[in-house]
Amino acid sequence: MATTRRDYYEVLGISRNANEDQIKQAYRRLAKQYHPDMNPDNRKEAEEKFKELSEAYEVLLDKNKRQLYDQYGHEGVSTRFGPGGFDFRRDFTHAEDLRDIFSDFFRGFGDSESSSIFDLLFGGGRGTQVRRAVRGRDIHVRFRMSLEEIAEGITKEISISRFEKCAECQGEGGKGIQTCPACKGRGESRRVSRSIFGQFVQVSTCPNCGGQGEVVKDTCANCKGEGRVRIQRTIKVRIPAGVQTGNYLPLHGEGHYGPGGRGDVIIEIEEKEHSLFTRQNDDIIVEVPVSIATAALGGEIEVPTLNSKKTIKIAPGIQPNSTIRIRGAGIKHLDGGRGDELVKITVHVPEKLSSRERELLKELAKNQSEPIPPPRKI
Repeated sequence: MATTRRDYYEVLGISRNANEDQIKQAYRRLAKQYHPDMNPDNRKEAEEKFKELSEAYEVLLDKNKRQLYDQYGHEGVSTRFGPGGFDFRRDFTHAEDLRDIFSDFFRGFGDSESSSIFDLLFGGGRGTQVRRAVRGRDIHVRFRMSLEEIAEGITKEISISRFEKCAECQGEGGKGIQTCPACKGRGESRRVSRSIFGQFVQVSTCPNCGGQGEVVKDTCANCKGEGRVRIQRTIKVRIPAGVQTGNYLPLHGEGHYGPGGRGDVIIEIEEKEHSLFTRQNDDIIVEVPVSIATAALGGEIEVPTLNSKKTIKIAPGIQPNSTIRIRGAGIKHLDGGRGDELVKITVHVPEKLSSRERELLKELAKNQSEPIPPPRKI
């Protein structure tokens, strides 16, 4: 990968709102341009460029990785790969896309021949052994939070079922590791067909070794040869204040076990709808009706907040839809500080009046000191 880490969108030459098809088209075009076989006079630089393109493609084509990258940059996805960062042979998961792009390179190769695309993928020619250190898969958890929890942040224990390394065989799947006799260590099976248009090679994962290139002689009884066992675990997670629906919180290394390292637990935040408050960024909004008398004369009223109640003053002559701001009564910011509570004042007009109320209102109407304003444009 290039020494200077460039923005992934810049690497692929696409906009930040590019869709999946645009990402694939950009990668297809640039991958062909910078494939080492297309640059025989400058193979080393082309290979580095090709790996940089592939890292950008790996991240932006994956919904969760792209979300983390958009929120936190390179740091957000750095631990989604194995030790040392992105490794093409270990972390690139779109080999089938490469086979499609470079189909001409895979047509008509014999066992003794090799291609640089296989060198990049597997670290050697087709005849070499290819036990791949596959990273464990991620575990996705949807976590629903109330507005009160979001306002302050919360520490929660969550229960997950994950694969962990088998203690009996230390992840090997058994004893006596040997080269797969079916694929001779390639990790792939090939079927050659011929037609009037030439020779075609169909490449698929070896069913005998699952693409590892190796098999064990004596299968582990504890894990049945998988090298991992499923265990129920409880993990503690601190969710900061200010999160919102659609935010992702990665717990690095808490996912499923794999030879190339553990996956992550990805917590997706979902905000519960509140029965009283509406959220506006880190502010909260509530509508509070007051009587005609309070609106005209002013006074004090008690309003709800997220965790208690607060008394506020109503100025005489307050108009309907006026807003009173309670500083610091909203949601904590992710980066410090706190939002406000916005109290929207409405005037309650009673539908049923007593005879005494009618008399007083009629008297008020006869003695109004301020005329009603004329109609106006809204």
